[in-house]
Amino acid sequence: MVHRSNIATDAQVFALQLLRNQIGHRVYPAHRLDRKTGGVLLFSLNKNTDSKTQQMFATGSVSKAYLAVVRGFTNEDGVIEYPLKRENGTTQDAVTNYKTLMTAEINLPSGKHTTSRYSLVRVNPVTGRMHQIRRHFAHIFHPVIGDRPHGCNKQNRIFKEKHNMTTMMLHAHTIKFHHPITRSEICIEAKPGTEFRRVCKIMNWETTKIFT
Repeated sequence: MVHRSNIATDAQVFALQLLRNQIGHRVYPAHRLDRKTGGVLLFSLNKNTDSKTQQMFATGSVSKAYLAVVRGFTNEDGVIEYPLKRENGTTQDAVTNYKTLMTAEINLPSGKHTTSRYSLVRVNPVTGRMHQIRRHFAHIFHPVIGDRPHGCNKQNRIFKEKHNMTTMMLHAHTIKFHHPITRSEICIEAKPGTEFRRVCKIMNWETTKIFT
């Protein structure tokens, strides 16, 4: 979890407190990542910078790219435009762009099928709604592997039982923006973690160029 929240009262470790303790300085989360999403997480060091950074996220001035492993063969590229409901019942416009990087069909029985198909996609969310990427890919019937509750329980169970994998295959790969104070161009990149790389190895994907 990025910080304490009533939606996850079982959480004991929080990124905000960890970072604050590591650098001995108060920090402000500029955005959020879902609990099981790895990758780039941006913090500000003072309220003024935090306010300006929040405005950049709100106006779409921050470019974000994610990597995801999803069920099935996705189109070569696509745009998902599908409004999403908030917790209070209101709806928000939501737009997600994606590009398929690699596909795989492996000997993993699923239901009536003797094999299973997967895609590695690069995702660029235009808007920043709660669980947007996860909900959008579930909407087009290509759920993110390891996602609960929006994903495919059957696939999640297969990966847990066969590969002992419980991590969600969604990774915040890069964030690009102009610094709110200096205006210098910033690009922050995080390489995928061990579990993400392990799943890519299972798929026999050559990811050296993507992950470096």
